[in-house]
Amino acid sequence: MISIFRNLHEVIQEIEHNWATKRLLVVGDVMIDKYIWGEVGRISPEAPVPVVTATHQSQQPGGAANVAMNIARLGATAHVVGFTGGDEDELQLAKLLRSEGIRSEFIDCQGFPTITKQRIIAGRQQMLRLDNERLGNRVQADYDRLVASALALIPGTDAVILSDYAKGVLTPEVCQAIIEAARRLSIPVLVDPKSIDFSRYRGATTICPNLGELSLATHVPSRDLNDLYDAAEAMVPELDLEFLTATLSDKGIALIRPGYRLLAPAVSRQVFDVSGAGDTVIAVLALCLASGLSSETGVQLANVAAGVVVGKVGTVPVEKHELLAALSADIALNAQDKVVELPELVTRVALWKANGERVVYTSGCFDLLHVGHITLIEQARRFGDRLIVAINNDASVKSLKGPARPFATENDRARVLAALAAVDAVVVSGESNSLDVILAVRPDVLVKGGDHNFDAIAGATEMQSWGGQVKVVSIVEGYSTHGLTARSPGR
Repeated sequence: MISIFRNLHEVIQEIEHNWATKRLLVVGDVMIDKYIWGEVGRISPEAPVPVVTATHQSQQPGGAANVAMNIARLGATAHVVGFTGGDEDELQLAKLLRSEGIRSEFIDCQGFPTITKQRIIAGRQQMLRLDNERLGNRVQADYDRLVASALALIPGTDAVILSDYAKGVLTPEVCQAIIEAARRLSIPVLVDPKSIDFSRYRGATTICPNLGELSLATHVPSRDLNDLYDAAEAMVPELDLEFLTATLSDKGIALIRPGYRLLAPAVSRQVFDVSGAGDTVIAVLALCLASGLSSETGVQLANVAAGVVVGKVGTVPVEKHELLAALSADIALNAQDKVVELPELVTRVALWKANGERVVYTSGCFDLLHVGHITLIEQARRFGDRLIVAINNDASVKSLKGPARPFATENDRARVLAALAAVDAVVVSGESNSLDVILAVRPDVLVKGGDHNFDAIAGATEMQSWGGQVKVVSIVEGYSTHGLTARSPGR
């Protein structure tokens, strides 16, 4: 298995630390996605339709508001601008967004309700959708207010997303006003299109159509992928884009620019619902461009995120911890990304726990890795889903083992341990008992090797205070760093 990211360490750093500093503006068609959840037990005697017994209801920001939700759940700051109806649904949408820390600028349009989509779900199957909306152009004064609100927010924004659901917000005039203002400030603009006339999005950094939208815009059948790619490639200079991003359903995501094409194959997952997958793709891609990551990296990461959300039911944003969990296989192949400072480890552990994973901790000097060490690590890993190994720094080892130790530096010891598949994170501690690490990450299980009394295990009492467990595992007799070096030739 080969990592899809050549710069995985940089990607992880951006997700875990730098995305929290980014501010993104979303302009487009906001709405509420409402759900009635239930089960089907029989067919109605009144008509040949299933009877759904409702169990509960839920609401979620939808459309452009779901793009903002994805941005917020990935740790960045989002501000959304759109049309609403000055009604109860507008108040509810504003409340839902506020609860996520998302700022909203809503333009009330007389005679137009806040758009809602109500779905009835039985099990994991959508049975019916009921839309409440009124299509058509608003009065010019409403567009003027919307553009003024957006333009006032563009300075200081790291990226702009135009989320078009063809509900009347993103007219050609609105699109061009926002794109031109952002370009003057060298701010990337990404468009999720709905209009088949892509000329209204001229000058954007990228347009992100799905397969059907690209086919309609280019007049090329979707089954003829090579011809479709050719038409998309010609569209890039014609519309003054930097590149075009096409989501191709089960084929993945394509990045296209003149003379260059990249296909990120779809991540193999069970698909339950594609609702909102496009919102996730454009949110992740926008955050990557806002962070200075390449468009290629952005497309690869957006593809991973899309694989997460299609495994959910309903319009549900991707979570930061889910995205990092989806990258765990790639992280496992890169020892550098497993060696972390304590603050970064605390963040990573919080994400693991948010993902429902059980965190195990063990510690030691690990000077010259041997079979005894490997056995301890393998046994520790079996107690949970993630394993942290804390190692003593060089000064601490010298204090514990004598002036001739360590044989290997703390950096070398950490990298060797990180290369083990059973290890998920390695941290260097300056304390002889690494109690600082235990208190900071509050693991679920603490593992020690050898014959230890509970009272003699550093951190055991603290583990009990938060409901953690302490496990003592057997060690392999005859293996120790001192013993191995004493038997080596020349000693």
